[in-house]
Amino acid sequence: MSETIFIGTDTDGVRQELRLDKANRHGLIAGATGTGKTVTLQILTEGFSSHGVPVFAADVKGDLSGLSQAGSESHKLHDKLIKRAEKIGLDNYGYTAFPTIFWDLYGKKGHPVRTTISEMGPVLLSRLMGLTETQEGIMTIAFEYADDNGMLLLDLKDLNALLNHLAENRAEVSREYGNVTGQSVAAIRRDLLTLERAGAEEFFGEPALELEDFMRIDADGPNGKKRGKVNILAADELINSPTLYGTFLLWLLSELFEELPEVGNPDKPKMIFFFDEAHLLFDDAPKPLIQKIEQVARLIRSKGVGVYFVTQNPMDIPDSVLGQLGNRIQHALRAYTPKEQRAVRAAASSFRENPAFDTEDVITDLGVGEALVSLLDERGAPAIVGRTMIRPPSSRLGPATQAERKAVQNDSPVGAKYDTAIDRESAYETLESRAEARAKQEAAEAKRAEREKAKTKAPTRRRTTRKKDNVIVKELKREGRLIMRRAMRNAVRGILGGMMRR
Repeated sequence: MSETIFIGTDTDGVRQELRLDKANRHGLIAGATGTGKTVTLQILTEGFSSHGVPVFAADVKGDLSGLSQAGSESHKLHDKLIKRAEKIGLDNYGYTAFPTIFWDLYGKKGHPVRTTISEMGPVLLSRLMGLTETQEGIMTIAFEYADDNGMLLLDLKDLNALLNHLAENRAEVSREYGNVTGQSVAAIRRDLLTLERAGAEEFFGEPALELEDFMRIDADGPNGKKRGKVNILAADELINSPTLYGTFLLWLLSELFEELPEVGNPDKPKMIFFFDEAHLLFDDAPKPLIQKIEQVARLIRSKGVGVYFVTQNPMDIPDSVLGQLGNRIQHALRAYTPKEQRAVRAAASSFRENPAFDTEDVITDLGVGEALVSLLDERGAPAIVGRTMIRPPSSRLGPATQAERKAVQNDSPVGAKYDTAIDRESAYETLESRAEARAKQEAAEAKRAEREKAKTKAPTRRRTTRKKDNVIVKELKREGRLIMRRAMRNAVRGILGGMMRR
């Protein structure tokens, strides 16, 4: 018999329980704002953690941070929570906190989450950037060139420096690796600038996240029971950069798929992912990105990983992905416009009908904390939908305070590992060093050439000068001799003439 997570009790008194051996078949939590989606996500997270399953959840509004704190009798909703627990037959209801690790791509509300350009790889990076086939080819050449020349690609400045190097040496690179054009390299660098402005500079770097730190299981539960760590990603700021948000989530799933071994159909998942505000993952997403998400969602369940999308409307999820979500919890939808009415009909048609009520009518009539629930049975088939009252959470209903969050972070087992960034020598430094060495060599060669040129010209000038000097001296000597001769002749003539006269 499979372990289960109690979700609530339907109007027929049937307990709605999620089978852990079917939890890796993925799921959907949908409903309009204020209908109780976050609480449903919270009680599912509690259930998985209590059964020793690590959880990752993107926290868009900050409310999930309450998982790190126990509920309290002083809470304003305490009486209502107790009454709800009694009404649905939840025995031994009490308050407890769950082991939590806070993460943040920007390092403000949790430990920084980083990966390197090399780990992202050229294919995924190109698809996330929406590069053309030609540009993707150049990106692949860049990675191969870096590997062949022993250059590490860790962050965006490494990739930018390498692309600039390829552009400057494109004739040589093209002969060995394939055609590289300056226009395509410039286009890629513009796309990288867009990612950088979206905050990706914080995401790419070291120390890179090790997935085993997302899959921790601690024996800190009641009576020493092992509980899965709850990894909460602060996404209130990140969600303003949908491209980076999608980049991170897809990278995370891809890394898990590549690193985890095949487990088939385990008794319980190895890990569960909750993607809140999932519509932001798909809004304006390029087709290659959607195809990649579809592929990962289809294949990753064989690695024991379950993915649960949380969104306002099931129509926010592409049909190719929606069809893979076996466990469904549908909160109330509004039907004021023709588009909303179509969404209600589409949501109702996705459930296995219950003869006791009209699903389409009930979807618009559900109260806060109520939901239509259809989970996979022991055969893996969707069960008949039931109108269900969701159980109350045991952790705090609402966010943790800043001081409470800080205390959890200070007590984290991974803080010393990730809180300080590392900037070791990589492609940027290697290319800078090579450029400086080349510049020094060229300067030295230029000076050497000048000296050789000076040595070659100097003797010629001296010989020419001496030659000119010798001619002048000879002329002066010749003139001097002539003058002397004339003077001697005149003197002799004067003496002889005087003698003759005497």
